[in-house]
Amino acid sequence: MPRNVADHVAATAAAAMLAELETWPKPGLVSHVDSGSHADMDAGTFKASTMAITPFYGHLTIAGAAGSGMDKLRAIGVAAERAMLAATGGVNTHRGAIFSLGLLCAAAGATWSGTARAGSHWHANVLGATVRQRWGQAILRGPIPLHSHGTNALRRFGAGGARAQAAAGFPHALDVGLPALRLGRALAPGDPEAARVQSFFALLASMDDTNLLYRGGAAGLRFAQEQAAGFLRQGGIEQAQWRERAAAVHRAFIARSLSPGGCADLLAITLFLDALDTRS
Repeated sequence: MPRNVADHVAATAAAAMLAELETWPKPGLVSHVDSGSHADMDAGTFKASTMAITPFYGHLTIAGAAGSGMDKLRAIGVAAERAMLAATGGVNTHRGAIFSLGLLCAAAGATWSGTARAGSHWHANVLGATVRQRWGQAILRGPIPLHSHGTNALRRFGAGGARAQAAAGFPHALDVGLPALRLGRALAPGDPEAARVQSFFALLASMDDTNLLYRGGAAGLRFAQEQAAGFLRQGGIEQAQWRERAAAVHRAFIARSLSPGGCADLLAITLFLDALDTRS
């Protein structure tokens, strides 16, 4: 695989992460406006982390093109986590994104010679299916972090989290995030942030986010999903004063220390898939 193709995929992943960061209101989460429900990180932390881990997305793309198995991908991911923690002073900003976007970068490498020989575009559904078919079983069989928020939620509530999403080929991004993003563009042409907010709220309304379960239990998850569904029922970004309505939800999440980090990762995944899938 030419290095410029891997660099393009890595840059697309980084751009998706930064676009997710630059989305507001995004209830409970860090953005360029505020730190949401987090006292140990801000937008600067996320930008430093993004710069540190971007090269590893290129390594994962090349590994995918070489037909690497999950052990090789996992080793690159662990190295990316070390770079992240060094850049943030030990704060976990992007572990979920390294895992999920890293797998999709590997899938882009694996499918480059077929669906995207010139590196012009990849089919979003093909990338998701490639992750599921090539690495899905290894993802489910792989080591489970003992003290991660997702593991704790799995133990307490039986929620699948990022591992289940990845093993299934990221169905929430494909079936919920992407359609909502494209609806948002139709509702608010010329306002890409509005489209991202629409996509985020759709993901939040439908996803059993393990970060929400960890912070707020089943009641916290139910509150979050109801708030998101209410925003969408009222018209989403099509309603008058939608930013004020979304900001009110954001403040309610902060008051309850809720942070849907899994949905943030799914928004970044959605943006990455959309950016690579640029068929006319």
